[in-house]
Amino acid sequence: MVTEFLLMGFAEGWKLRFLYSMLFLLMFLATLLGNLLIVTVTTADQNLHTPMYFFLRNLSILDMCYISVTVPNACVNSLTGNRAISVAGCAAQIFLVIYCAFVEVLFLSIMAWDRYVAICQPLHYSTIINVRFCVRMTVVSLLSGLVYAGAHTGNTFVLNFCGSNTLPQFFCDIPSLLRLSCSDTSSNQLSILVSAVFVCGGSFVFIAMSYVRIFSAVFKFPAQEQGKAFSTCVPHVLVVSIFLSSMACVYLRPAADTVTIQDMMLSVFYTMVPPFLNPVLYSLRNKQVKEAVRRVILRKVHSGAR
Repeated sequence: MVTEFLLMGFAEGWKLRFLYSMLFLLMFLATLLGNLLIVTVTTADQNLHTPMYFFLRNLSILDMCYISVTVPNACVNSLTGNRAISVAGCAAQIFLVIYCAFVEVLFLSIMAWDRYVAICQPLHYSTIINVRFCVRMTVVSLLSGLVYAGAHTGNTFVLNFCGSNTLPQFFCDIPSLLRLSCSDTSSNQLSILVSAVFVCGGSFVFIAMSYVRIFSAVFKFPAQEQGKAFSTCVPHVLVVSIFLSSMACVYLRPAADTVTIQDMMLSVFYTMVPPFLNPVLYSLRNKQVKEAVRRVILRKVHSGAR
């Protein structure tokens, strides 16, 4: 009976492991700082107390948690060579990764709906996207994530693991665990396939339809208004595309006996890249956020000078 699992490092050689660990650690720190900046600015600046930035703030908080589940532990393991993780620790990591990924998909879908209503139904925006809607959608997303992650984690750890305990991945994930199980995993693979199609596929269709309507409406706007709309919509489309496509490739591809570098890169793309990109795209490409950052900094400087 397996009592612990051994995770893979980022590479075989020490120099490459050190290089990748430093790169991912810098991404981790940049992600924390960028998302913390968005949370601070959208909280401190009254002009950003709108539904759009309410959801952006929630997304930033979630992204800080999401990247913290995998990257610090993976970097430490890769640098120290201590690759062991307990069964309980592995279960907790799987639960948190699935939870954060599921809630992120829902948040991105809600943000697409928010943009659709703001651009295509501006006269009804304050009626549809009100405070009650924002709070209700956030609570529903967080609670449904607990159910979804709990179901998949429990379904995985009722399996028997009696052979190899080396996980071909730098963090615990369900596809890697299914490769190690000596139980029949067909029902697990079916549940992953069905849920992934519904969650990823359903969200992708919903978001795609929202943006088809948004862009159809935007092309009728004056040139200046088009630029403002595209500045908020294009980053969202980019993040959604990277996140959903990489996650779908990991969970929907047929199980294989070996894991390639492409598999690990796909895992990086759905666990690290979206949390890293969100603050970059939303802050550096968004005029309102940049102006709010400037106002908050000036306010702090003036208050400190008194």
